Amino acid sequence: MATARAGNRMQSSRGVGHTLTPSLGGRDGSVAGPPSPQGPGKGCPHPRWRRDWHTLSCAKISRRLPISRDKLGCRGYGKPGAALPAPAAGEDPGSRPAASEPGSRGSRWFFGCSSAPPGLPPAPRALRWCSSSSSCRSSCDTQPSRSHVFAVFDSCRAMEGPSATKEFCPPDTSESQLSLRNVVQITVVKAQDLKSIKSDTSITLVRVEYNGVILGDSSKADVSPNGMANYNFTTSFEYSTDGPNSWVDIAQKPALLTVIEVLQKEKKQKEEKTMPLGQAVLDLLPLLQGQCSFTVLAPLYAASTSPSESLHPEAKCALEVSVCTKKPLLSSSQLSDGNFLSVTLEAAYSVPEAFVPTGPSQNYMACLQIPALGKKEVPLLFMNGILKLDGEKEPLPRPKKWSLANIMAPGALNIPNSFILGGPYEDEDGELNKTKDREFRIQAESMKRIVWDKERRCYLDPAAVLILKNRIAECQYWPVEVCRMPVTSSSKGKTSKADKGDEDRQIFFHGVAYVNMMPLLCPGVKRIRGAFRVFPYQDSEVLEKTKRQQSVLRDLRPQMGLIKEGSGTPGTNSSLSRAVPSKAQREDKEKMTREQEFNRRTSNTTKIQLSGVAEEAASVTSVSLDGKQYVEAGTFLVMEIKLDKALVPKRLQEELTRRVKEMIPPRPPLPPRTGGAKKAVEDYHNHVASIAVAILSEYHELFGKQLPDQGATDHQTLEEQRHQLNFELNSSGKYFAFKEQLKYAVVKIVREKYLKTTAFETQEQFQAFLSELYVYLVDQMHIALNQLLYEEAASPAPRIRMTDEQLWLFAREAEVNKDYKLASLYHQQRIAQDQHNIQYWLDYGAFCLLLEDTFKAQECFREALSLDPHHVRSLLLCGIVAVMLQHYEEAEIFFEDACCLEPSNVIAWTLSEGVPDGSAKELPEAGEELTLASVAQEEEAPASEAATEEPSPVSGHSKPPCTIFMKAVEFLTEVNAIQFVRMALAHELLSQQGGPSSAYYLALARTCLLKEEFSKCEECLCEAIRIDFLNPDVWAQKGHLCYLRRDLQEAKECYERTVSFVEDAADMHFVYLRLGSIYLEDKEYGKAKQIYLQACKSSASCLTWLGVGIACYRLGEMVEAEDALSEANALNNSNAEVWAYLALVCLQGGRQLEAEQCYKYASKLGLDDSALLQELHAAQQRLGFGDPSL
Repeated sequence: MATARAGNRMQSSRGVGHTLTPSLGGRDGSVAGPPSPQGPGKGCPHPRWRRDWHTLSCAKISRRLPISRDKLGCRGYGKPGAALPAPAAGEDPGSRPAASEPGSRGSRWFFGCSSAPPGLPPAPRALRWCSSSSSCRSSCDTQPSRSHVFAVFDSCRAMEGPSATKEFCPPDTSESQLSLRNVVQITVVKAQDLKSIKSDTSITLVRVEYNGVILGDSSKADVSPNGMANYNFTTSFEYSTDGPNSWVDIAQKPALLTVIEVLQKEKKQKEEKTMPLGQAVLDLLPLLQGQCSFTVLAPLYAASTSPSESLHPEAKCALEVSVCTKKPLLSSSQLSDGNFLSVTLEAAYSVPEAFVPTGPSQNYMACLQIPALGKKEVPLLFMNGILKLDGEKEPLPRPKKWSLANIMAPGALNIPNSFILGGPYEDEDGELNKTKDREFRIQAESMKRIVWDKERRCYLDPAAVLILKNRIAECQYWPVEVCRMPVTSSSKGKTSKADKGDEDRQIFFHGVAYVNMMPLLCPGVKRIRGAFRVFPYQDSEVLEKTKRQQSVLRDLRPQMGLIKEGSGTPGTNSSLSRAVPSKAQREDKEKMTREQEFNRRTSNTTKIQLSGVAEEAASVTSVSLDGKQYVEAGTFLVMEIKLDKALVPKRLQEELTRRVKEMIPPRPPLPPRTGGAKKAVEDYHNHVASIAVAILSEYHELFGKQLPDQGATDHQTLEEQRHQLNFELNSSGKYFAFKEQLKYAVVKIVREKYLKTTAFETQEQFQAFLSELYVYLVDQMHIALNQLLYEEAASPAPRIRMTDEQLWLFAREAEVNKDYKLASLYHQQRIAQDQHNIQYWLDYGAFCLLLEDTFKAQECFREALSLDPHHVRSLLLCGIVAVMLQHYEEAEIFFEDACCLEPSNVIAWTLSEGVPDGSAKELPEAGEELTLASVAQEEEAPASEAATEEPSPVSGHSKPPCTIFMKAVEFLTEVNAIQFVRMALAHELLSQQGGPSSAYYLALARTCLLKEEFSKCEECLCEAIRIDFLNPDVWAQKGHLCYLRRDLQEAKECYERTVSFVEDAADMHFVYLRLGSIYLEDKEYGKAKQIYLQACKSSASCLTWLGVGIACYRLGEMVEAEDALSEANALNNSNAEVWAYLALVCLQGGRQLEAEQCYKYASKLGLDDSALLQELHAAQQRLGFGDPSL
């Protein structure tokens, strides 16, 4: 110390700033970094060590090699962060004012030495000159009037060393080495509102800690009256893809910022005391999201270890922190093709009765593995679950927490802007989401439970994303292991026998929950959340369900055996957070030791009695007995798995915000035409009036006009005139003309008023109707005698001509809906429009093959061949029909002609080689394909497993190379040659190398669906989905199967998945139609409208516009409903359902005449929807019009 004081005196006499040296301490010129009380390489230097080292440095500064001022890089002068100007010419550096002089108190200057004299090691990265402030006096033990200079590194890592006696070796800071590094730099700018935590806080510093390593402490800063403290402290750590600070660490480990209060030193106290004031957590995830720099205001939470005052509600304690890197941590391709996965473990409910809070401390943990870096899997371990007794259920929403332990500020565990929201049980993706499970779930949530509420995150690189997709497709269930392990107490000295046994201790209550990950392969799905039952962990069962051979917890057992009571997860070690074990903890330690000794004795006894395999079996049985308690108690986990981007992209939903009328193509306006019962009666009145005028004119010609003053004519004269008039009318034919003229009006009344369009069943009904009609006509005749109005006939409506594409679509719709009469009509209309079109005849012939009308199909194909004898497709179809009719010689001629005309036609050669010589009879029967497929699949299983080890880098579903037989299958499926399709599939099955493909199973499923063999179709589709999970055609076909089975909910899920794929299925039109009809049945009218509008945009038809009209009517959008229904009626005016909904729209609009006419046509066309008919009658009764019989 005498040497040190001499050094201080020499420094004081010579001035400051010109004798600094970076290498101080040993005789060889080296300096030993101050050792840490925590051991080598950990923590910051103890104040006593720092004081002695600083004093020794100050003593040697005055007598070691001088360094001129121009060798120093100035970083501060006069105030923190200000520049120190170079001395003027002739100025003595020692003439600068000392730190103790007025105006300079509390000043600090920082020098950065860029070089060193020869023979000396490089200078440290920062040289700090501290003035004689109060904080300096306590650490350096100098007088207030004296200033001293000492050299330290700006990072605590630079001060660390293996021991206090080893020589310090500075890191290589060459440009080549720096270019290979990516350093994450953290700058703590300032703290705000520190007074709200503790009002008498005067001096503080901030400590930065990351991944279990203390990066450094800032210099001491005074707290202003408004609670602000300026630190301007910068530290950093290196990032590497395969080092200690990798993607995995940055994704789930935050930086910990601790604000430490420096207490005033009491009398006779050599060392100053510090106390943690608060902590903040800094999330570094933005660095993995493409940002190179960001600034946040991290909330500062009061430390529970300090007697801090209660925070005011309006207090906003925070640290302003900036983070930056030289370059992005992830490349653009890694950002676009990678993904982020987060797993939130909420709680375990309905836990076994053996879980009690008394006794030894227990660590409740859960773990699962996910691929993160290619094939490398990362375990996500959730520890320190809190056992809670019966009471109120957990609140919602509640914040998610970091997986940190031993943190001094409990509030810092909450992840900002991340909450557990919960939701209805029925909307969850896991188990126990049925209505019958609701009461059990509610009761379990308020009983004994284990709560974690922790979130673990991980970045998945592009290779890991592809592996994740493939593994979910291969096995939908992923294991989440749970267990309970006793917590051992920390102790000094020798390790006890019980602690030694912990290294290979048994995992108690080892259970597993099987999480169904398959929903993540649905297009657009990024999140699954639900409850999952916990079962005993049995290797055979786990291997069968998840195809995993190893237990994650068993692999991590050596690491978990090192966990002691009071220890935390990596990243939370701090000298400030260590606590002395209490008496209760020591008692728990002794109890746990006794329990472990008893278990060890029991295990030793078992080992003596059993040998070899029996010993292992006994161990497994013991574990399974503990795990069975999960099943008895009904334990289940509630957890959430969330992705930043969906594994399977979803089709962008087009916003069809335009009005329906804008989507309808323009058509010529129809002339106004009224009808109905009222109009029929008016027409009858007009005809009666016109006939009366004509008869009166005839009477005047025969007998002249009788004047009023001539008096009344006697009865006999009138009777003679009537007979004469009748004779003239009959003889001239005018009576027959009048009767025919009136007949049309009477027929209209019968049809419009009485709705009689069919023959009567009995003569009595006919006579009764005639009597009623006669009375009504006579009454109306008397009313109409004075009416002389007549309305000219309306002009005929323009005829709407359908295009070829529309007629083909309408025919396909009718075929799928099994309305074969209507489909035949549309095919005939196509031919009528153009009888010389070959394709029209071929399509009609294929339709006849669907109906198994082979002779009519033969006529159609030969008619097409007559139009063009060299048409290859017509030749092939004629040959196929000839084979069906067993005319093999004709078939051979047709196929040979096709091969000669097109030698490169694969389909022609395939059909000609396999069929005409009768070899098809030797092929397997139609029902044997599945059996042969299973045999071939078993034989090729090793090859397929080897092929699936390496994932193929494809984004969509895989498409195997198409063989000649599959090309033939495509052609034969289009023309409905089902018999030939199965023959070709049999050839394909026998020729395949590697097992049947997804296309094979899909084609076979289509044939089974046409034959209504639903069970076989389901088997084929299950195999197709297993092989190619992302094929939209497979999901569309499964939706059709479920729809025909009337399993509408399953069909709805399949159709929604098909629509969500970016790639369209082959029959999207029928997917839209059937999905829309399911939405209408489920009363989801908004979704129905959108899906029908998509169908109208791609391929409009009467049924698509009818769906839009129904959805709009149910939504109360009457104008759009009428527009859509009118367009449907224009495309097909023989659809009774369209007329019925038009009648409902007219009833709602109060248009009586149009409502009656629409209702008349709906009845005439045979409306068979009883519910719709009942709704229509109810509306008519309520409004009082719309039905002519009312």
